[in-house]
Formats: sequence, C-alpha cells, structure tokens
Amino acid sequence: MTTMTNIVLVLTTVADHPDGGGDRIATTLVEEHLAACVNIGAPMTSVYRWQGQLTRDVERQIVIKTTVERVAAVEARLRELHAYELPEILVVPVVEASDLYLDWVRTATAAAAGGG
Repeated sequence: MTTMTNIVLVLTTVADHPDGGGDRIATTLVEEHLAACVNIGAPMTSVYRWQGQLTRDVERQIVIKTTVERVAAVEARLRELHAYELPEILVVPVVEASDLYLDWVRTATAAAAGGG
C-alpha cells in the first residue's frame, strides 16, 4: 500500500433520467483519458436548498477516478457536459491504495498517443 497518492476521486451528481447525462459524462471522461474509471451509482434522493427553495430530487452519484494532474481538465469537461447550472464538483484525495491500482489509474489517465 502506498500512502499519500496523486490519485483523487471527483464526485458529482446528475439527474436520474435518460438525458441526465451520466452515461455521456462517464464515457467521455474515460474515452478522453481524463478518468481511469467512472462509477454511476444507484438512484438516491437529494434534499437541498436551491434558489431559496427546499428541493428534493432523484439523482445519481458519479465517482470519477483520476489523478491530481487531470483535475482541471476533468472539471472543465464536466462544466461543458453537465446539464446542471451549478454542478457539484468535489475532489477527494486518495490517501492510501494498492500500488497496482494506483499504477493502473495513472496509466489509464496518461495522455493518449498523439494528443488527449
């Protein structure tokens, strides 16, 4: 196990309906080598205050596995692809993980040959 890594989890939520964008976001980030893996969670209920109103929506949590070096590009791409006016973008450091998994994330998020 390695301690203090350059791997992070980027969290966001999307609406739980076909045009919520979860699949499109996940596929794009992995295709563009911005994420090694993206998990789209089961539907959940989110309760929050938006524009002065108490709101309750069914959403899906998205967990994006990437490197610190790719965070700015992930955030920029999320802002382009996301349907929300103000998408949640939380970056959580991975303090410890297996060396083999860390290597896989780093390799999967390396720039593609000829660009990316």
